[in-house]
Amino acid sequence: MKGMAEEILERCSRENVHFMRLQFTDVDGIIKNVEVPESQFEKALQGKVMFDGSSIEGFTRIEESDMLLMPDLGTFSVFPWDTGRGKAGRLICDVTRPDGSPFPGCPRTVLKGITARAEEMGFKLMAGPEAEFFLFHRSSLGETCPETHDTGGYFDLTPVDMGEEARRDIVLALEAMGYEVEAAHHEVAPGQHEIDFRYEDAVTTADNIVTFRFVVKKIALGHGLHATFMPKPLSGLPGSGMHTHLSLYTLDGRNAFDDPSGEYGLSDAARSFIAGLLEHARAFVAVTNPLVNSYKRLVPGYEAPVNVAWSEKNRSPLVRVPASGGDGRRCEVRVPDPSCNPYLALSVLLASGLDGIEKGLDCRAPVNKNIFEMSQREKRRRKIVHLPENLQEALRYLKRDKVMADALGEHVYEHFLLNKQREWERYIQVIHHWELERYFESY
Repeated sequence: MKGMAEEILERCSRENVHFMRLQFTDVDGIIKNVEVPESQFEKALQGKVMFDGSSIEGFTRIEESDMLLMPDLGTFSVFPWDTGRGKAGRLICDVTRPDGSPFPGCPRTVLKGITARAEEMGFKLMAGPEAEFFLFHRSSLGETCPETHDTGGYFDLTPVDMGEEARRDIVLALEAMGYEVEAAHHEVAPGQHEIDFRYEDAVTTADNIVTFRFVVKKIALGHGLHATFMPKPLSGLPGSGMHTHLSLYTLDGRNAFDDPSGEYGLSDAARSFIAGLLEHARAFVAVTNPLVNSYKRLVPGYEAPVNVAWSEKNRSPLVRVPASGGDGRRCEVRVPDPSCNPYLALSVLLASGLDGIEKGLDCRAPVNKNIFEMSQREKRRRKIVHLPENLQEALRYLKRDKVMADALGEHVYEHFLLNKQREWERYIQVIHHWELERYFESY
C-alpha cells in the first residue's frame, strides 16, 4: 500500500499543484504559512522545513528562533482556485523544536495535550461551531468601507441578500476542500452571514475554523467584498458569535452526555461538564472572547450571553442544552466569538468541563426564565453572576484561574496575557469618537 506522502505527491501532480502552504497559527490565532515550491514538496512532507520563530508573535526569542513545521498529512487539501500559475496545496502543521520535540508555544499542540488528557479519562471531545461574519463593501480603490452589502435580515433571500452569490461560492469552495457544510444563511443584522459545518473531533474542528476564516476572506475579496470576523463591527446591531456545540463521547463511540433516565436527559458527566463550564466561564472568556471589541458584543439587548447560567429552553444564558437526545445530546456554549484562536478556545472549554467532571461538580437546576428580564435581586437568589464587562476584567479572572493556566501551559499563558494586556493599554490611551461627540463641546 502506498504511503500517505506518496499519495499526496501523486495528487499534486494530477491536480496541477505547484505550491504547498505549510499552515500554522500564532498565539493570537492569526493564520501563518510558509509556502514552498514543487521542488521542495518531499522535504516539506518529511517535516524538514524550518522557519524563524522569533518573527512570530508569542513564539520564541532570537537566541532560540529556529523552528520546524511538522505537517499533519491527514490535513492535506487543495485550494479550489487556480491563480494561473497552478493550484496550491495546504498542510496544517504542528510547530516543533529543531530536535523534533513539541514546542509548547504551538496552539495546536496545546489542544492536542488537552484532548490526550480527555482520552485518559475515557472521553473524546466532539465540537461543532456556528461561525458568523459580516460582508462589507470595498471602494473602487480596494479600501474597506464601513457599509454592509445589503439590508437583509434573518434567513432573507435575494434580491435583499446581495451576499448570497458570495456565500454560495464560499460553500462550494469549502465542499471542494472536503468540508461537510450543513447550513448557510443570512443572519439577523444587515450584511451578516453564518455557515455551519459538520461536528468533528476537537483538533479537526479547530483546523476547520482556521481554514474556514481564510476561505471566507479569499472568496469575499473575489466578489469585491470585505469579510470580517470582528465580533461587533457595527453599533446598534447584533454582533458575530461563534456558538460552539460540545459533547463528550466514550472511546467506544457512545455519547457520554446522553442518559434518558437522567434529569433533563443528561448524564452525570454532562451535568458536571456544564458545571465546569460555569465555574470557569469568567476566566475562559479572555480566551474565547479575546478582543477589546469582543465585550461590546456581550451587552444586554442583543441575545449574546452576559450571565453565567445554563438552560434547556431559552437562549439568554451562557450554556444551552438543545432538545436533541441520543447521539445528538450536547451543550451549546453561546459566548465564544469568531475572533478567537480556536485551538486555545477549545482547550479552555474542554479543560473547564473536564475539571467539572474530575471534581464531581453539579450544574444545579436550569434557568429557563429569560435572564434579561430578571431583577438583580432574583439573579443573586439564583446565584447568577455577570460575565466580565471588558477585556481587562476578563484578564483579571484568567490570572486567578489555575485550571486555565495549566490548560494553556506556561508559555502560551504568559504570552497570551502579555499580548492582551498590551492591547488593553493601547486601547485606553486612544481618544474615541464617542468621547469627542459626548464631551468636546459640553466641557
